[in-house]
Amino acid sequence: MDNNVTTATLSFTIKKPNKTHFNGLTTKPTHHNSLTLCRHQTVGNAPFPITRRHIFLLSTMQLHLSSTVSNLSLLCFCLVVNQLVLLCVAEGQPQHRVPDLHWYPGTATWYGDPEGDGSTGGACGYGTMVDVKPFRARVGAVGPVLFMKGEGCGACYKVKCLDKSICTRRAVTVIITDECPGCPSDRTHFDLSGSAFGRMAITGENGQLRNRGEIPVIYRRTPCKYPGKKIAFHVNEGSTPFWLSLLVEFEDAEGDIGSMHIREAGSSEWLQMNHLWGANWFIVGGPLRGPFSVKLSTSTGRTLSARDVVPTNWVPKATYTSRLNFYP
Repeated sequence: MDNNVTTATLSFTIKKPNKTHFNGLTTKPTHHNSLTLCRHQTVGNAPFPITRRHIFLLSTMQLHLSSTVSNLSLLCFCLVVNQLVLLCVAEGQPQHRVPDLHWYPGTATWYGDPEGDGSTGGACGYGTMVDVKPFRARVGAVGPVLFMKGEGCGACYKVKCLDKSICTRRAVTVIITDECPGCPSDRTHFDLSGSAFGRMAITGENGQLRNRGEIPVIYRRTPCKYPGKKIAFHVNEGSTPFWLSLLVEFEDAEGDIGSMHIREAGSSEWLQMNHLWGANWFIVGGPLRGPFSVKLSTSTGRTLSARDVVPTNWVPKATYTSRLNFYP
């Protein structure tokens, strides 16, 4: 921006950022400084008008771009006025707020039996949970864009077919339980169970829709809802007092996990757990003394703490249910 600018003549508005604009801030060296070139320019919480005060403050800022910057397609640089910070957007890693009112373009295929519920297990580690309600027939695999190396596990999405000649207007809700290794990495793709895919068709056209193979869809993030269920913590096989691994089950709302901590018996300190794979988290220490309290935070920052949920006499492969969830 020209340092001589002194009047508020800009006619555009800047979107307040959400988590999308923080992803990849330090991992990619390439940027652009045009709002119109940013694919995520509309992702935010609300329009934010530029005032004379902002113009004055922004006019004192200098944006230095290295002459060695290359591969500009890897990362967008968005100028976002919210406490006057510059934020980066990593393409291909959308973190839509929940619920998200905006629909986004994508593609979808299906796998397994035509009327099947989807595969057992999956890259998120939910195991046989995917075969029973509320997961049953609602599971789906996604490509790297939404899987995010397992951090997208547990998130829920509404997916809607665009072909009005064969599809209903109703969207299907799916829970991310698996990764699709063969899915494209440059766009959002869903690989749904045969049952979920067929439910997007109008009555009697389920088979015809499945015969289409890959179809264009729109999708949006939606809250996960598990009526009557409380958050549970499964102690993974191989856990010991020196290496403890947990899997979170039936998490309402965002459904995913941004961070996870445990607190030992008699301690006031929360110990940070590390992401292992899929929806599994672990901590190394010890010997760790139960009962354990568990605190989890979602990707949007919501936090919940389950006190003494894992008992003193815990055992591997056991599941311990809390009395809490994000929805009553």
